[in-house]
Amino acid sequence: MQIEIWSVGKANEAHLAPAIAHYLRKIQPWCKTELQVLSAPQKGSVVRVENTLVAEEALILKRLKPQHYLILLDERGKMLTSPGWADAFQSLMDSGIRTPVLLIGGAYGVSDAVREKAAQVWSLSKLVFPHQLVRLLVAEQLYRAFSILNHSSYHHS
Repeated sequence: MQIEIWSVGKANEAHLAPAIAHYLRKIQPWCKTELQVLSAPQKGSVVRVENTLVAEEALILKRLKPQHYLILLDERGKMLTSPGWADAFQSLMDSGIRTPVLLIGGAYGVSDAVREKAAQVWSLSKLVFPHQLVRLLVAEQLYRAFSILNHSSYHHS
């Protein structure tokens, strides 16, 4: 299995980049994982939500391939515990899913067309976080999930 994390937005801020890289490196013995930051083109100085969603939709759907299994991260999605994340990834592996994509939408979320393409919608929290911080949370939770699956001492419960 190879996991791809797609995040719409700007590059990682300098203080978060090393932490994200730290967890992505720690996952590597168990599962190849890659973060891809998708930057939608900005047109004009006035931001129109609908135009932004359409531009981001085009960017996401253009990258989506048949082998991808899209999991949208959204505060309205299914809440999972850390062991639940581990179970979900075990189920994906057991069912032969080769490339799950965890999608962190842009500042305005995602379009209905992108939401409809998602095989699952998960929530990290009912709270809303800055997208760059979500990248760190996702990287850490992936490491925790694979630690659970591989009986590492990282997760203690």
